[in-house]
Amino acid sequence: MGDASAGGDVRSFLAAIGVGDVCRGTVAAVSRSGMSVVLDGFTARPLGTVGPLDGSWWCRRFADVAVVGQRVAGEVMAVDVDEGGVRLSMAAMENPELWAFLKGLRPGERLTGTVAAIESFGVFVALDEGPEHPVYPGVGFITYPELSWRHFEAASDVVEVGQRVSCEFLQFDTWNGEARLSLRAMQPDPFLAFVDGIVAGQKLSGRVTKLVPFGVFVEVADGIEGLVHLSELSSVPVAAPEDVVRVGDELTVVVVDVDRQRRRLSLSRRQA
Repeated sequence: MGDASAGGDVRSFLAAIGVGDVCRGTVAAVSRSGMSVVLDGFTARPLGTVGPLDGSWWCRRFADVAVVGQRVAGEVMAVDVDEGGVRLSMAAMENPELWAFLKGLRPGERLTGTVAAIESFGVFVALDEGPEHPVYPGVGFITYPELSWRHFEAASDVVEVGQRVSCEFLQFDTWNGEARLSLRAMQPDPFLAFVDGIVAGQKLSGRVTKLVPFGVFVEVADGIEGLVHLSELSSVPVAAPEDVVRVGDELTVVVVDVDRQRRRLSLSRRQA
């Protein structure tokens, strides 16, 4: 009866909490994987948890964020009545204006701004709307794969500092407190445009761009590459692609399959 009563008390307490609420409490335990918090209003046991991505935008180690016995506050990210727990974000309380702005964005929304910095891991964008970021050069961030549909050697081949850009909002990165953006989403996908008129069995001509253990990549149009699997390189068994072709060779190939969803073009030299 005691366990059932305790469980009922937990469910009753959690039922009054909603996502977006602010909960306060006292840190009960701290580890590398997060911290547990005894919430105000329920002192029987810790019901609040702060995960490794929700501690702070400035301090990455929980030892620098809070200690046992410290009073903390966090925005409710999730409530699990069945498991008896509340997931909190302390980072949301560090800069509520920025958090509210990012939380209000919707995937697919168009955002404009200015390229603020180019780093080896991506590009920061200072957005026209919303507050500035307290740590980074811009609230917006574009990873390298989201810069362009086409292959490029460096981000500076695509954008430059000070350039005006329009991007599609992908998601709210709660770990860094930034808006993940896509520049390429604002441009038509050249792969889909190319394969729109391509069918299986069609012959194409192209140049070998790369050799890999399982085959070779052939550029059949500007920025459009397809894979010729090792088994499709020759009518006789081939141990390695370099036994048959070299980078720069011109080949005639046949389209085997077009995977629009995964943006893959399968080719065959053997069938050609």
